[in-house]
Amino acid sequence: MRKCAAKSSERRLASSNGLLRGALAVAGPFLSVVGRNVRGMKLNMGGITIDSHDPRALAEFWTKALDLEVVLDADGFFLQLSSRTRPEQPYLGLQKVPEDRAGKNRVHIDFSTEDREGEVDRLVSLGATNVETHDVPGLTWTVLRDPEGNEFCVGSAHAR
Repeated sequence: MRKCAAKSSERRLASSNGLLRGALAVAGPFLSVVGRNVRGMKLNMGGITIDSHDPRALAEFWTKALDLEVVLDADGFFLQLSSRTRPEQPYLGLQKVPEDRAGKNRVHIDFSTEDREGEVDRLVSLGATNVETHDVPGLTWTVLRDPEGNEFCVGSAHAR
């Protein structure tokens, strides 16, 4: 399973490095995007994996929410979802675990958009739960939960 996922992500990362390299030359060194920006660092971001009680069922939500497709299904134990239109983006992995999520997520995904309210409404219609909205100078974000209770945020910047 790991070999298949690694080969797929290596192909995707190899094809994306040329695109990202040009963008980063303008934007600056971001450690989590391309490892070549820091001397001696050999890591690239492959993806983010969410523990799940039922990865196939949860994939129904995330494929619609992010316009992803399942590119690897390792017998329902691990699913790798990738973007149809933006293959340079990290993949989203869904991995089967025996226990339900308990307590607060230690890591979560942040998404950004210019239409936070519209995206929150769309995600809720797909099965997410709206938890709460926060507002600080320059930024508003909404905390949501996917159908298994995994938290993620949708934010938008605004004028100060």
